[in-house]
Amino acid sequence: MTLMKINGERFFRRTKQCLTLFAFAFASLQSASAAAWNHQFRFDLVRSPALNNIPQCVPNASGEAKIRSIGPVEILDVKVTGLPPKTDFDFFVIQVPNKPFGMSWYQGDIETNRNGTGHGTFIGRFSIETFVVAPGTAPAPMTFNNAFPSASGNPATGPIQMYHLGLWFNSPDDAANAGCPNGVTPFNGEHDAGVQVLNTSNFPDLQGPLINIQQ
Repeated sequence: MTLMKINGERFFRRTKQCLTLFAFAFASLQSASAAAWNHQFRFDLVRSPALNNIPQCVPNASGEAKIRSIGPVEILDVKVTGLPPKTDFDFFVIQVPNKPFGMSWYQGDIETNRNGTGHGTFIGRFSIETFVVAPGTAPAPMTFNNAFPSASGNPATGPIQMYHLGLWFNSPDDAANAGCPNGVTPFNGEHDAGVQVLNTSNFPDLQGPLINIQQ
């Protein structure tokens, strides 16, 4: 009976130690996860410098963004203000903030409310690892045929990092109604957008805000 009691006490102590170690490991994982969720970077978007000589064009346009890393991906929240009410805009990740823009990646739309404020949430890779690559040429579907028709294939290119953001009028008519140029650009889903209104030119061309998110 004494031996059984001693063995039972040893078993209890070892079990308690194992449970303690497990609890410590679980707490460490929770802390690491919380750290990933709390990794945030905030920055502003500014009115496109191309509009500097057109004071009547969205003079109060501004934006702010927040990137939150959750490990495998990032969550990018964008809020824009001072834009025409109830108007659709197109949001892109771009290589450089101003012309010629370089490589550009369509993220989605931001629509303003009656007060000219809009909000968009995008989930993807918005970090130092954001890039485009084309190891070789390949055929592509020619879906749209307008001022900027779909290309029949891609140019080969090595990895190109893309760290800037830009926002365009979805329609040249909407831009003109807001007192802006009515030029046509390829920056929407059908390649017939209006001019750019916001970008991240408050950061250097080769050090856009996305470079600050490092895993």
